[in-house]
This record gives sequence, structure tokens and C-alpha cells, in this order.
Amino acid sequence: MSHRKFRAPRHGSLGFLPRKRCQRHRGKVKSFPKDDKSKPCHLTAFMGHKAGMTHILREVDRVGSRSHKKEVVEAVTIIETPPMIAVGVVGYIETPRGLRSFKTVFAQHISDECKRRFYKNWYRCKKKAHTRTGQKWADEDGKEEH
Repeated sequence: MSHRKFRAPRHGSLGFLPRKRCQRHRGKVKSFPKDDKSKPCHLTAFMGHKAGMTHILREVDRVGSRSHKKEVVEAVTIIETPPMIAVGVVGYIETPRGLRSFKTVFAQHISDECKRRFYKNWYRCKKKAHTRTGQKWADEDGKEEH
């Protein structure tokens, strides 16, 4: 009777299977904090992704602990937060079944770096993303309509 647990233990966690490239380059916000309606409109989330891990040497400042005023080594996570640029705003309306998006407004001028993210193949596409949204708000008819 062999003991695989000791002679050939598995390598790595099964929680990270299947090992393949991610489908989505950008992360997504999975939970938002509770909104305080008394405050003005503000940013509620900031995008970031895990870039790696390292360790630090720090002094513990916990009264009553055995390691008080001693140096300990702890693991830390490095979160990379690239600069964010607001491209549009989404307005929500309260319904009996919860929040529903009411209106989405995009910026009039969007840079090519941002437009690249809307296409899977940038060099072969016609680069027509968000060309009409900017024209809609530039016309007098579009301003009167909305």
C-alpha cells in the first residue's frame, strides 16, 4: 500500500486550476461600498490588480503582545493601480426590482489608447468606436433632444 501523500505530494493549489491565460485584461469591481446619499457625487471604486508579493521588516506596535517593540517579517501584496481616466458616466434610477441604468454619457473626445480597449484586433478594425456619440452632443439637435 503506497502513501502518495508523502512520496509524491501534489504541487500547487487546485484552486488555481485551470492554468491558462486570463480572458479579461482589466479587472472588474466585484463589490461597491454602501453609498451615503447625503454626500455629493463621488468616485466609489478604484481599479487595481495584484502584481505580486514580497516581504517587509516592520516593528510591531501592539501593547500586551509578546512581539511588542520587536521587528517581525511579514508577507505583503503589491497592488498595481495604473492611472484612471474617466471616459463616461452612467446614471442609475431606482426601480421596484433594484437599480437600473438610466442614461450613459461618454466624453466627446476619447483618445486612441482608450479606443484600443474596445477592439480585439486594433490594426484590422475600422476605428469607428464612439464616433457618433461625440457628434450627438456637438449638434444643437442632440442637445435639445436630451
